[in-house]
Amino acid sequence: MKYVPDATADRQFESDNTVDRVGVDGLLSELDEYAVEQALQIKEKAGDDTEVTAVCIGPEKALDAVRKALQMGADKGIHVSDEAIAGSDAIATSLVLAKAVEKAGPADLIVCGMASTDGGMSVVPAMLAERLGLPQVTFASVIETQGDQVRIKRDGDTATEVIGGTMPLVLSVTDQTGEARYPSFKGIMAAKKKPLETWSLADLGVDAGDVGLSVAWTEVEETTARPPRTAGEIVTDEDGSGATALTEFLAAKKFI
Repeated sequence: MKYVPDATADRQFESDNTVDRVGVDGLLSELDEYAVEQALQIKEKAGDDTEVTAVCIGPEKALDAVRKALQMGADKGIHVSDEAIAGSDAIATSLVLAKAVEKAGPADLIVCGMASTDGGMSVVPAMLAERLGLPQVTFASVIETQGDQVRIKRDGDTATEVIGGTMPLVLSVTDQTGEARYPSFKGIMAAKKKPLETWSLADLGVDAGDVGLSVAWTEVEETTARPPRTAGEIVTDEDGSGATALTEFLAAKKFI
């Protein structure tokens, strides 16, 4: 899961052009809530001997994202936090996640969201599968499981594919899989007693020189603040010309 800046907050960039994740309100990425939901549904189908562990990389505030997953119903939480991780790209992120998954113990299924709401690269699940040496079934809109078999539907621009795989594997899900549940009062209270660990890079055996902004393959060179909103144009329709004016405006903006 990913802890991301709240889209409704005043999001800012740091002086090094990385996203400010400390000085702004954040939350569990909405797209990752779908992944938590599907993991919980798979657990409910599989039985009580199945456990869901929520893993998140981020600053101290990212604990809120892990707690949200625990409140939804996850059994354990893992928070990976280390100052050296700041500014990491997808490649370094997939490395840290892979090491966290390995340290957490054998997993039958690693479930990810389709993308992050603050980045949108959609490549971490595939990179994670490569690092773990596992097959991947990605961008699932419908998931079916039976024993160690997983079958998904993937909706493309021109067709829908049906893809199957055998656990262990990496699965990513889209926002078409169904709304995520809201934490109940009982779930919120129960989450306080669930195990929650915080790991550093040293705990994972990851060299600090392999992560961070200095070794990132991508770089934001410049950012510009969004200009203030200007007053809109009001078109009156006293003489019946309103529709024509609206059509001309949309055509000028190439909307039609």
